[in-house]
Amino acid sequence: MKKVLFLINPITPMLLLAIVCGCTVSGTAPPAPISPQKPPIRVSQLQFSVQVGAFANLNNAVRLMEKLRQAGLDAFYFKHESGLYKVRFGNYRTYGNARNSGKKWQTAGFYEDFFIILPQDYAVAKAVTYGSPYLRDEIIKTAKRFIGTPYRWGGTSVRTGFDCSGLTMTVYRLNGLNLKRTSRNQFNTGKYVSRKNLQRGDLVFFATRGGRRVSHVGIYIGRNQFIHAPRAGKRVQIERLSNTYYSRRYMGARTYI
Repeated sequence: MKKVLFLINPITPMLLLAIVCGCTVSGTAPPAPISPQKPPIRVSQLQFSVQVGAFANLNNAVRLMEKLRQAGLDAFYFKHESGLYKVRFGNYRTYGNARNSGKKWQTAGFYEDFFIILPQDYAVAKAVTYGSPYLRDEIIKTAKRFIGTPYRWGGTSVRTGFDCSGLTMTVYRLNGLNLKRTSRNQFNTGKYVSRKNLQRGDLVFFATRGGRRVSHVGIYIGRNQFIHAPRAGKRVQIERLSNTYYSRRYMGARTYI
């Protein structure tokens, strides 16, 4: 009989759910950046989650994630600071609920061992003690672990890859902030921040399909740079906001901290 392992995971927090945020290109530049007309929607903090797996092969993590998602779980994979790929799922109100869910799918043969991620494990909880600069630094550290990762997730085909808003959602969730799934929803959440007041960890948005509709997002890392998942066939990389293509399509930024 497999032994069930429960422990507090002290890792420094890193979805990738198969969603489409529209990370495509267009030759039409949008109007000037816009600011929200409605009051910002606050991003909630994650409670208890389940973590499973430790794979050197990305495909194994993707397959486990897909299997869990097919079972109706909100699962995503991520690259741990050890270099291994792991999977997390759920946002449970109590430890008992998370434990029961973890054991249920363990018994069903989805995985061998599992860990319960506690609310206090997240950087957002530790920021109460260490301050918001700590949380911003953790978000950037988490995002940088994805640099070089292929634009792929939720499938073994290079055409179904690492979505732009999937990256931002994963990075934020791994640090304890329950960010929405699509770039447009992320844009409509949080607080408007002007370009001159951007801080590390804020999200920057673009209209890469033309017009005024947000279709792409990245994580600002300071010094006029951001990390993003460009499009199919590309890898997660650092880009400059002053890049002509992105500068012309810049739609604004949001902060959630």
